[in-house]
Amino acid sequence: MRRFEGRVVVITGGSTGIGRAAAQQFVAEGARVVLAARGAAALHEAVEALGPERALAVPTDVTDRASASALLERAAEGFGAIHVLVNNAGHNARGPFEDRELDGLLQTLDVNLRAPVMLSRLVLPHLRRAGGGAIVNVASVAGMVPLPEAATYSGSKFGLRSFSLALAEELRGSGVTASVVSPGPVDTGFILGEDVSDVVFSQKMSSPEQVATLILDCAADGRPERVIPKASGWLATTTYVFPSLRRVLRPILERKGRAAKRRHRAARSGR
Repeated sequence: MRRFEGRVVVITGGSTGIGRAAAQQFVAEGARVVLAARGAAALHEAVEALGPERALAVPTDVTDRASASALLERAAEGFGAIHVLVNNAGHNARGPFEDRELDGLLQTLDVNLRAPVMLSRLVLPHLRRAGGGAIVNVASVAGMVPLPEAATYSGSKFGLRSFSLALAEELRGSGVTASVVSPGPVDTGFILGEDVSDVVFSQKMSSPEQVATLILDCAADGRPERVIPKASGWLATTTYVFPSLRRVLRPILERKGRAAKRRHRAARSGR
């Protein structure tokens, strides 16, 4: 498929993981991509792998308004327009809320919620000038059900999901779509830390490429929400509606998750 032939896509958090996988898939479908992240070296390496004629690196602090504005202006100047924005950059300060440093908690809110809201507002004039387009926000299943010891992360993703669905309704029929992709655990080194809750591993692990595929699907058809794995979405919705069920299931999920975490780490160490 070449659904994005001639399109220009801006991806935050574009140098590694889900963002880089999405960039590869967009380029394979004919797009040119503008990759944003704080680390210049990783960005330039990603651009070299994709091909400088198809990709542009713009080191960016997505929490800074001037830097965010400069990213979009650089994208429009470099490739002539913007058709898709993917808000993928993320941050997490895991652990009991009371034990976390305030700066880390606020950074989680800034990166996960404030930055996507800001970039979405800033990109809309570009999308209008291009004749339409799409905004795709990467949230989390943690934004569908409260996740203890990740209260700020969970809250930021709840907010991002709600913002995305509300914006989708507001933009309906305008030629610009807004969508949210909510993955469960994703197979990256980021998730292997000791501070990751056992309950996270009770859900089926997805690859960055699988999540990226859903990002492209949302950018193409404008569906407001996609969740991976689907079963995790159903479970999250059910336990959100029935909190007592969540408390009953939590010890079972934690036992399942501990076993899955051990298997996953053993498999990765053997690679």
